[in-house]
Amino acid sequence: MIKMAVIGFGNIGSGLVQLVTENAEVIEKDLGCKLEIKYIVDIRDFKGHPLESKIVKDFNVVLEDPEVSIVAEMIGGSHPAFDFSLAALKAGKSVVTSNKEVVANFGEVLLKAAKENKVAYLFEAAVGGAIPIIRPMRESLSSDVINEINGILNGTTNFILTKMLSDGMSFDDALQLSRDLGYAEANPSADVDGIDSCRKIAILSALAYGKVFSCDKISTQGIRNISRRDAEDAAKMSCAIKLIAHTEKMSDGKILIDVAPKFTEIDSPLYSVSDVFNGILISAKASGDLMFYGRGAGKIPTAGAVLADIAEIVKHISIGQIPPVLWKRAEDAELFDSKLQMTRFYCRVKGDKTPEGVSIISSKDGETSFVTAVTNEYETEKMLENFVCVSKIRFM
Repeated sequence: MIKMAVIGFGNIGSGLVQLVTENAEVIEKDLGCKLEIKYIVDIRDFKGHPLESKIVKDFNVVLEDPEVSIVAEMIGGSHPAFDFSLAALKAGKSVVTSNKEVVANFGEVLLKAAKENKVAYLFEAAVGGAIPIIRPMRESLSSDVINEINGILNGTTNFILTKMLSDGMSFDDALQLSRDLGYAEANPSADVDGIDSCRKIAILSALAYGKVFSCDKISTQGIRNISRRDAEDAAKMSCAIKLIAHTEKMSDGKILIDVAPKFTEIDSPLYSVSDVFNGILISAKASGDLMFYGRGAGKIPTAGAVLADIAEIVKHISIGQIPPVLWKRAEDAELFDSKLQMTRFYCRVKGDKTPEGVSIISSKDGETSFVTAVTNEYETEKMLENFVCVSKIRFM
């Protein structure tokens, strides 16, 4: 029998407990042994709950119990999630998590601790929810050269942008609808400002290139300034606006990482990824283009990805440690300036005049929109110096 502890009995934590309980027979058949949740750690009271006897408030109870070999960290945020995870690894317990903030901020420390203590630190659910992306990158693509990754990594923003394009909704109305449907939090900043996507692409970039960059150094733009007019102009060009998280190794060896709303053309596999779904497009030297698609969030789908990590750990107990993944904290100088990236730009300016050499898309309500030739953001900003710019969006 394998005994584990769940840290945090919120949305994902309760989903994991539900899966382990309801699927006990299937899990035992798959693993060849029973999986028991011995403890649920949460500072709240759960009087009368069917699992009340398993709930403890002190994490040290888990640390000091030699029977617990796996800890599922489902707290969220950086602290105490990082502190609990590190302590568990040092105590010889494997850790699984869905916490992208901890993985992005402290992944190199936790992966090193896992290796030193001959245990595992797995985080499949930290990116893409139920979409299997971490494991394929860690195993199937580990010997391949990854050229670049483009992803729609946040379901809430994708839902909002879809509603703006397909239903002609304003940003505010689409955001409110996403709240009403339970997709957006009361404070949606992490989603709509691109923070959530930034953490996720930092993780994918680290898996691809072995170096993790501090999220506050990564160029990150959200979707608050996207308007219905922008969406209408995108449709005229057979494009859709998507919040795209991108990483790529440049010819000079530096890593380009950015998160921004981008015009995504109809021939891109990401164009048709709509509503709350996520899509991740990997371009690799040997494997070519690979597309991963599915629900990027949700209580049960995400809990299912956590359970898959637990199953992997259990299955490897009898044959030795899971091959460790290690990466280093990157220096700021190793990050490529995203403003030097060559692409086209969609711009909307006040008035009916435009710079020379651009393609006009529309002119109404005192504003004119156009598309530039392939250039970089510095040159585009210089081009717009004598104009009042209302909107500026890159092409993917």
